[in-house]
Amino acid sequence: MGKKRLTTKDLEAIPIDLGFHREPANMSDWVAYHVVKSLRIPVDLFFRTKYIHRVVALETVAAVPGMVAGMLRHLRSLRRCSHDGGWISHLLHEAENERMHLLTWMKVSQPTIFERALVTGVQGVFFNVFFALYMISDRTAHRVVGYLEEQAVISYTHMLEEIDTGVLENGPAPKIAIDYWNLEENATIRDVCLAIRLDESVHMHTNHHLSDRIALKQEDLRVDIHKLQEERGMVPKQNAEEVWTKANKY
Repeated sequence: MGKKRLTTKDLEAIPIDLGFHREPANMSDWVAYHVVKSLRIPVDLFFRTKYIHRVVALETVAAVPGMVAGMLRHLRSLRRCSHDGGWISHLLHEAENERMHLLTWMKVSQPTIFERALVTGVQGVFFNVFFALYMISDRTAHRVVGYLEEQAVISYTHMLEEIDTGVLENGPAPKIAIDYWNLEENATIRDVCLAIRLDESVHMHTNHHLSDRIALKQEDLRVDIHKLQEERGMVPKQNAEEVWTKANKY
């Protein structure tokens, strides 16, 4: 954690493409997109303008994909006795980040017993469905997450608009959020929304990228990392593809 705490201006200055949408390019993308769009219908009907409770449900589901994908790739790496290409640590970090989103909003809201039961049921169903989907088509699974994160960015943008217009109260940020995102001590719920929206934007672009990498059969992320290290002069320049050939994997 850095010494300088993030201010509202710092959070607002970080660029984010609010209009981003990955157009479906094939049948797999089309299925993923329309599955996500259909999932939004019951959420809108049930939660309506209860934005805090909506994001609690959203984050309960959002924390599942990274853990499931990381677990399955971990087991695959063990079976093949080979490196995972740099995916597992990222996916688990994504799951942890989404979990912190949930814990933050749980400090803000007080879900009813019925809402807790609904969230638990949705999580149980989604875990098993996503597990099966990842086994069948990991490319489609990551595309689903990419589209889910697009919806998350939209939801947090609407939430920020409601705060700015005075519809939602802009209370103090919970301490768990201040510590996790290194916010100022007087940070507000609006600051938390800005920070989480940035997280969701990163997850959105990352999962669309991972889906593309699977389609291109270029799943070893270490090649890109090596090229970046070369550009920054951290390692001697050489052919990254040759450095991370199958013979050099472990």
